[in-house]
Amino acid sequence: MRQTLLLAVTLCAGCALLPAWAEGGEQGQAAPASKPAQAPAAAAKPAAAAPAAFKPIKWGNVVVSGSLRTRLEMWDWFAGNANNDYAFSGNLFRLSFAQTLKKVDWQLELAAPVLLGLPKDAIAPAPQSQFGLGGNYYAANKNSQNAAMLFPKQGYVRFKGLFGDKDQSVRLGRFEWMDGGEAMPKDPTLAALKRDRVNQRLIGPFPWTHVGRSFDGGHYTSNKGRINYTLVGALPTRGAFQVDGWGNLKVGFVYGSVTGQTGGGKSAGEWRALAIYYQDWRHVLKTDNRPAAVRQLDMNSIRIGTYGGHYIHKVDTAAGTMNVMLWGVLQSGKWGRQDHAAGAIDLEAGWQPKALPKLKPWLSGGYFHSSGDGDTQDNKHNTFFQLLPTPRLYARTPFYNMMNNEDIFGMLTVRPHKAVTLRSEFHALRLANRKDLWYLGGGAFQPWSFGYVGRNTSGARSLANLWDVSADWNVNAHFAFTGYLGYVDGRAAVQTIYPKGTNGKFGYLELTYKF
Repeated sequence: MRQTLLLAVTLCAGCALLPAWAEGGEQGQAAPASKPAQAPAAAAKPAAAAPAAFKPIKWGNVVVSGSLRTRLEMWDWFAGNANNDYAFSGNLFRLSFAQTLKKVDWQLELAAPVLLGLPKDAIAPAPQSQFGLGGNYYAANKNSQNAAMLFPKQGYVRFKGLFGDKDQSVRLGRFEWMDGGEAMPKDPTLAALKRDRVNQRLIGPFPWTHVGRSFDGGHYTSNKGRINYTLVGALPTRGAFQVDGWGNLKVGFVYGSVTGQTGGGKSAGEWRALAIYYQDWRHVLKTDNRPAAVRQLDMNSIRIGTYGGHYIHKVDTAAGTMNVMLWGVLQSGKWGRQDHAAGAIDLEAGWQPKALPKLKPWLSGGYFHSSGDGDTQDNKHNTFFQLLPTPRLYARTPFYNMMNNEDIFGMLTVRPHKAVTLRSEFHALRLANRKDLWYLGGGAFQPWSFGYVGRNTSGARSLANLWDVSADWNVNAHFAFTGYLGYVDGRAAVQTIYPKGTNGKFGYLELTYKF
């Protein structure tokens, strides 16, 4: 770990020498994608000041844009029977060609992920499995320490003004999309809440990985006054941890939502009602708490309906801006041969006090709970299933996700400068049901592996406490820098799997260049 930290300090010092051509800020974990000539309706603007605009590159009437993101990841996973202390480099280059016409938009975007120095010894036999995401990338790319690929990230046509209505459009082809991003509140507090605490919980492009995912299908949207109607039907592409993102998967979903804005000015809110049908017919071994011999006999499809929504609200008071958020869903359907019934709920509140105006503090906290399965013999699957999310938004040190999870958390964000955002979080984590598994992962990303990993904790429920801190610096309109460090104090559930050492650390340094 000492060599890793020395390499990190060296990289950080180099980043500090970048020129400050302009100022701005962009908060959040998602890497900025190449922008089309007209931003998709799903894009959500950050609450922080946007980077100063720069003149786009044009090839006739076609706008050419792109980005290069490089990240050094440093892992010190829980100690066990494999290498838990290593670093590797993940890089992603994106190049976009786009055009906006009166009735039609189109975009073609290429992506080239490059992984360097993946650890070849960071995987142990089950239940320890992969020691951090370095092991995931290594296994997903045919046990290669270095891997690269060029593939089409997006390629779609958007038809606008359907049936003579300027507020209706449909997008067909390959595109990026996220649940919760259908409408963008004008209020900056609500926009930040959506970006960081609502979007991508169930379906997202997983952009924090070095490959990400896209969707092949159709995306319809209609805006009627303050109401947005969205319908999406698509198949996810390969990607996320494997550099080959060419094909799609035998996994599909249909998503429908209605989103409405309420109030305005000092008191404003947003609500959304959603329904999703998800089906996985890959016939791969599922991850659940049944014995392996039983699961191997159940290769039937997964068919799940998810129903719910969110409500967010903010009020400006003499003491500062207050906000609340409620998110929840219920699920029903079939988990192979089992009946599926599950759910999840998240309650959060925040306060932006007027004190310390130069720091612009935002204090928030909440409680999350998702159902787990307590009986392997009743032919019922009660573990909440997260579908195809971007999990790292809600698990910044990604050793857990939202499945069979109970999370009590607090967060503090400050902005000492319009180009700098500092954020720290604390999470007290335990399993919702001690008879279920400790889950992690972000959903299907290749044909032959399920996409989620589960570890049997032998009845232990207390998982870990997580402390972290991050810094985002938008140097100018072209360059952005992020640093992150998380510390995990593993508890009884971790100790049952990793008795040699239950504490872990994860950090990274990331530089993004946009043109």
